[in-house]
Amino acid sequence: MLVVLQRSKEEVSWQAAQIVAGSIRRKPSLRLGLATGGTMVGVYRELVKMHRESGLDFSRVVTFNLDEYLGIAPTHPQSFHHFMEEHLFSRVNIPRANIHLPDGTLSGNYDAYCEKYEEAIRDAGGIDLQLLGIGRNGHIGFNEPMSSLGSRTRMKELSAETIEDNRKAFGPGERMPECAITVGIGTILETRRILLLATGASKADAIAKSIEGPVAASVTASALQLHRDVTFIVDEQAGAQLTQKPYYEHVLKMTKALMPERLS
Repeated sequence: MLVVLQRSKEEVSWQAAQIVAGSIRRKPSLRLGLATGGTMVGVYRELVKMHRESGLDFSRVVTFNLDEYLGIAPTHPQSFHHFMEEHLFSRVNIPRANIHLPDGTLSGNYDAYCEKYEEAIRDAGGIDLQLLGIGRNGHIGFNEPMSSLGSRTRMKELSAETIEDNRKAFGPGERMPECAITVGIGTILETRRILLLATGASKADAIAKSIEGPVAASVTASALQLHRDVTFIVDEQAGAQLTQKPYYEHVLKMTKALMPERLS
């Protein structure tokens, strides 16, 4: 595990984008797992900038998004389809055939659909690099507390905390979705490399538990401790409760000296 402590949200975005861009340059056909949320906006902004100014090429990249609300159309302003279109897909040269997002308009046959999503990931050769955010309760994707650490893509009921956190994005009187389609913890752990990004004081407890606490279903991000190649990139506020900062800084210094490609 590599923990990268940055001073600000902007530095977190820049560092993550450098790693994604470097991965694409080394493997133009990169299989890239994508996430949504405020933390990702800056990352996608940096990637779009690199595409426009330095020719970062997405023409062979294949993407798989983590999740989508159940019960809203792709054109809904709060759908993750709309988020990805607005912040990345419409701004780079990725072919439409290479984009995969869970279907939030399903009204049944969830198990069969979710198995097909898993199959599509397998058929693509698996995911090379997975971007993750983290919820205030420590969830990744929509794998809420007490999710199975071996779970696969499935329909998942959202916790009251997640509904409360996300409700503000919906209009007054508009019904907030209470379920989602999400890639599972077991599927995430099969990716070759993982980047988890966190910014802000509201994520400090979740980050401390995920990195330094026990592996537990009550904090699903803690399962990342079992992965052989995971990097946490956090700002000062999100990392405020970490107790082993001198060690993380030492490991980062050695990584920059011996394996600089890990950060670019």
